[in-house]
Amino acid sequence: MKKILIVNFIVFFLLILFIEIIFGYWLKQNNFGIYMRSERNKNELVTAIHNDKEYNFSYKRNFYAFRGEEFDPSNVKIVFTGGSTANQRFTPAENTIVGILNKNFERRKSKHKIYNAATDGKTTRGYVNDFLYWFPKIPNFEPKFFIFYTGINDRRLGLKKHDLESNKYDFKFATKPIKQVRDYIKNNSVILEKFKKIENKYFPKLIDVYAVSTKELYKDFLYIDYETAKKKYLNKNLTDDEKRLLLIFKKRLENLNNIIKKNNFTPIFITQIKFDGLSEKKLFLINQELKNFCKLNNYYLIPLDELIKNMEIDDFYDEIHTSIPGSLKIANIIYPRLEKIFKE
Repeated sequence: MKKILIVNFIVFFLLILFIEIIFGYWLKQNNFGIYMRSERNKNELVTAIHNDKEYNFSYKRNFYAFRGEEFDPSNVKIVFTGGSTANQRFTPAENTIVGILNKNFERRKSKHKIYNAATDGKTTRGYVNDFLYWFPKIPNFEPKFFIFYTGINDRRLGLKKHDLESNKYDFKFATKPIKQVRDYIKNNSVILEKFKKIENKYFPKLIDVYAVSTKELYKDFLYIDYETAKKKYLNKNLTDDEKRLLLIFKKRLENLNNIIKKNNFTPIFITQIKFDGLSEKKLFLINQELKNFCKLNNYYLIPLDELIKNMEIDDFYDEIHTSIPGSLKIANIIYPRLEKIFKE
């Protein structure tokens, strides 16, 4: 009896090993290794409240770690990336900035479609890491355009607490060896992948109600537009923190520029605002530096901070994340400028 059990165990083990070697990703050159495991094959049921209206939807990230449904990488020509303000995890996909842009393209019968590669907390350093550790793992992936929605997360560069926190967002892999082994197995095992698909389909993770509250946020609300901020901040003396911020940001833009030249795609940069516009000097400075970078390198720029003259109460549900009406306003400003760039 004992001998039979041992033989059955060996046969079962060899069968599993055979399945993994033949159908798994262990020997494939572009397997994900230890990278992006936390962003791949996700399906979470989310209940969120925007402007007193409840939305129930699935937050999905596909096999290649993009937000949304599965796709053929060879069809991806336009990629939108950024941090949580571009990912918009607590907003239904069709109501996000990317979702609204795509609806506009569909409405105009345009062939263009944008794919969302944004992940929470990402800075310009994260953009570079994407091209080093993520995108090369995707077969037949050769987008023509990358849209960088940039500013909010980079405005805090140089702050020790932020830099420590951003490591886990910019580097999409575990740092402890035991967790790296775990992630390597999860990324390469075809059996675990099938289990994950079953889990996502029949037992999706439930996210608690994300209640949006703006009562305190909009107390004594005053929107600072670009012209007001320019008079207030431009050509003024910089503090040591602000100098350090711009020094780090410039270096990261240089690193990204090397990636752009090496990968031969067309970059499009979009500046950002907060709920009250440009009340924060560091965000204004980051936007200005980004504009200088685009001008110097002749890159496309959509200066959202200049184009939006006003945002209203409830257009944001916190300091940096847009509600559904806010996303609609931003997308409708971005859309015609993107269409023009694509036509060129």
